[in-house]
Amino acid sequence: MTMFEPDFRAARVRPSPNHGERLGCTAPDMIILHYTGMATGEAAEDRLCAPESQVSSHYLVYEDGAVVQMVREADRAWHAGKSFWAGINDINSHSVGIEIVNPGHALGYCDFPEPQIEAVIRLCRDIATRHGVAPVRILAHSDVAPGRKIDPGEKFPWSRLEAAGVGLAAPSGPLSEAKPCGPDLVLQTQQALAFWGYGIEPTGVEDEQTRVVVEAFQRHFMPARIDGRVDPAVLAVIQNLLGSRPPTQVS
Repeated sequence: MTMFEPDFRAARVRPSPNHGERLGCTAPDMIILHYTGMATGEAAEDRLCAPESQVSSHYLVYEDGAVVQMVREADRAWHAGKSFWAGINDINSHSVGIEIVNPGHALGYCDFPEPQIEAVIRLCRDIATRHGVAPVRILAHSDVAPGRKIDPGEKFPWSRLEAAGVGLAAPSGPLSEAKPCGPDLVLQTQQALAFWGYGIEPTGVEDEQTRVVVEAFQRHFMPARIDGRVDPAVLAVIQNLLGSRPPTQVS
């Protein structure tokens, strides 16, 4: 693979062979955040660059804020897997993937260090500015692959990203009261989540698909409570999110 000039000027470049052409999308319009879920950042970097792994990411951010670029933003990295958001099934073609070094839930999930979060914010801002990525399109891996992935997890400080204009967290301040209609609470919640972008079919039945999507929503927007249960509090948060942003931003 030929060397390339980094898209992000602070990045060290280590090219990964695991990439291809973007399909049906000439430039990214989403950013997907992951954690590495491995014992060390070095091990994760090696895996993302190993041909046999068949996985990659555009960027890797270490605990000290060091950034490595492995795939050009013009190319399609292999980071999201089977995923969906707002009618899009090929998330890899539409996104830039950022892996954030953290051992994850299986190996000792820990807080993200301040230098790392500062670097993620700078990187997201740079990508979003160059490609016109809206804050609502900066998402967790768990948002686009609920039930299959849980990263970057409930410890990830989405409020820090929102304050910097490069992501969304739950609305601050008092929430407007949810307006469920008796037995229609489940259906209304499913419809709101689907309108926001999650891959959920509104059926009115609180089934397994509902549990995993609500849990994914909670990891991002209600991190103090992750139980997958539909209730007025969950509906209130999603209604407040939808009410605070024009529908054109949620598509």
